[in-house]
Formats: sequence, structure tokens, C-alpha cells
Amino acid sequence: MNQFEHQRHKDGTVLTRDRELIVACAPMRSNVNISSVARTASACAVERLVLTGNATLISKIARDGADELVISIHRSLAPVLRKLRSDGYRLVGLEQTTHSTNIHSYNFSRRTVLVVGNERTGLTEEILELLDDVVEIPVYGLPHSFNVATAASMALYEYCRQFPNG
Repeated sequence: MNQFEHQRHKDGTVLTRDRELIVACAPMRSNVNISSVARTASACAVERLVLTGNATLISKIARDGADELVISIHRSLAPVLRKLRSDGYRLVGLEQTTHSTNIHSYNFSRRTVLVVGNERTGLTEEILELLDDVVEIPVYGLPHSFNVATAASMALYEYCRQFPNG
């Protein structure tokens, strides 16, 4: 028997506790990006996905993620973030700013809301002012930033790496 025999899908890692991680998205232009974020969030056992604007999930992209996540859609993000902070979550933006922290040296709090910006405009000043921290993912070539769904996936994976059991 080949030690690297192909197995189509393995069962998910069993968590010893629920993840206290929420993803909150600013209004996005692309439902493809929103659906990709939903798929990754579900694969990471995210607690909840907060969407804003005219968000719609594409089931062929989101796959089972749409069924496994608690998803809420709101007109604006700021009131939701204020409520989540009052519930004890740390608000962490994913954005390149003057004083953002390299994600490689950032220690996530277990109770985190990962705030993801718009594909073109990122996070607004209003949202940036609400955040506790801002992390960025280093880019080594052009363009100077990753696609929003790709960046969200990287940040979610880093959170999961830091809290592998939930």
C-alpha cells in the first residue's frame, strides 16, 4: 500500500471548544469574493459571518459553507461592530495602514471579529476608528495587495493556527 494513498476528503478536525471567531465584511462588489469568504469561514469553523450591503452567496462557490454558518446581513457595519465589542470581542481589521501590524507577529485574541474591507476601497475611516487592531499580510510583489477573499483566507488560517483546538 502506498503511504500517500489518495483520500478524497478527510473528516474535519474535532475542536475541543467552539471557535469564538466572527468574520464581518464591509460591503463588497463581488458576490464571488463574499462566497469564497463564506466557504473558508465555514472550513475554519467560524462562529458567524456578518455581511453588509447587497450581499448574496453563490452556492456553487460557498458550497456547504452557506449551510454551516450563521449568516446575518446588515445595512451598515459600524453598529454591528459596536455591539460585538460590547459583547467582549476584539475588533481586528485586515488592512494596510500606517500602523498596521504584520500578521506574522500578531497574537489574536480568542474572541475576535475579523473585519474585512471592500475590494477597492478597503475599510473606511469610520470603521478603522472602531477597531482595536489592524493587521496586514506582507506582499512581496505586484500588485501591492492580495485579493480580499485570499487575504481573508490567510488571516483565518493564521487565527486557526494560533487556536488549533477551537
